[in-house]
Amino acid sequence: MSEAPHVEAHAALLKGPAAISDGFDAADVARRTKAVLIGSAGNLIEWYDIYAYSAFSLYFAGAFFPQTDPVAQQLAAASLFAAAFLVRPLGSALFGYYADRHGRRNALTAAVLMMCFGSLMIAATPGYASIGVAAPLILALARVLQSLSQGGEYGSGATYLSEVAHPNRRGFYSGVWYMTLIGGQLCAILVLLALQRAFLTPEQLKAWGWRIPFVIGALLSIFAYVIRRDMPETELFIAAESVIRRENRWRILARDWKTMALVVGITIGGTSAFYTYTTYMQKFLKLSVGLNDAQTTLITAGSLIFALILQPLYGALSDKIGRKPMLVAFGVLGTLGTIPLLTTLRHTQSPFGAFLLICAAWAIVSGYTSIAAIVKAELFPTAIRAMGVGIPYALTVAVFGGSIDSVALAFKNAGLETGFYWYAAGCIFISLICYLFMRDMKTHSKMSQVL
Repeated sequence: MSEAPHVEAHAALLKGPAAISDGFDAADVARRTKAVLIGSAGNLIEWYDIYAYSAFSLYFAGAFFPQTDPVAQQLAAASLFAAAFLVRPLGSALFGYYADRHGRRNALTAAVLMMCFGSLMIAATPGYASIGVAAPLILALARVLQSLSQGGEYGSGATYLSEVAHPNRRGFYSGVWYMTLIGGQLCAILVLLALQRAFLTPEQLKAWGWRIPFVIGALLSIFAYVIRRDMPETELFIAAESVIRRENRWRILARDWKTMALVVGITIGGTSAFYTYTTYMQKFLKLSVGLNDAQTTLITAGSLIFALILQPLYGALSDKIGRKPMLVAFGVLGTLGTIPLLTTLRHTQSPFGAFLLICAAWAIVSGYTSIAAIVKAELFPTAIRAMGVGIPYALTVAVFGGSIDSVALAFKNAGLETGFYWYAAGCIFISLICYLFMRDMKTHSKMSQVL
């Protein structure tokens, strides 16, 4: 085809004039909002399962890894967490291809079911003392299943979100969708807080209590599977399906290699910052700042609530001023502010001061997180959107996101903790270069293109 048809208007016509009008239509808003929330609920549950591993690794690391040094145990658990990220690109390729060929809904339903199996395996696996080296091997297999699922979730989920959201409110709904990603970690932290403060002693948590969140995660995954089966397929995919079914998606993807490289550049700084202030921050507060378990959990939960609030606000702002200004602001402030923020946080003596510093970091990082999904989705046509978003994103997260805990702890073990601060700032600077030279996707979106 010499020219890609504009299917967005075609898709909107399937629902009548209200769907293509810029004005307010209650029925259209309700329909789109319901679809976004159902898709996002599954996303929350998927990310809860992932973050439960990180949040509870302080308790289960000793059960799977026999080292006596707590930092060494955490490093082993973090290394496995990072290694499992290496299969996420495979998950993105498999589920992304399935989503682009057979529909976004089908891919998302299959992804959450695989997450259920991974969580159940972690919950049921005996410790090293019982079955020896088989324990960490089974744990590794479970993490592989979770990572395959998560690799498929991001690309398919971001695609579904972008295609069901109103064209003039995609930034806002991107923020809503990212709320569920952060909300997944918040739920894991709240489960940890409840077990710490109300139900179990530290000894019970280390002995068997750490299994509880993975049982909860498996049950929630089953719930997500049930509600996702009834999700409506996106109109953009339905309208384009007859055209793209005849095309070779891998050939189209290869043609867009420069765009995929841009996704890598966009993601490096954002994913390194995100994992610094989520998965690693809990360990940083305990091992480096010296706070106790209760303080660490409360500060992490409080800062995540703050981050949660920012996502739709920043996303809505991008609908007004564009995506590029938000990304550039994150790039500049993140490059200049990461080292001072982490240095000050490392030496703070006040839990409340630590909370404020992490909130300041989130005020910067949210310039990326709130719109990351929609920016990437707007870069690709309908035929390869799930693959185009998911594969380069997963590759980048595997190298620069999932490795954050391992990199930070390795710097700490070597007595060079400040080196990690420079590393994190350098990652953001790389992305800043991409932000400065890319087009604003709010005005140059490919959402209406088929091929």
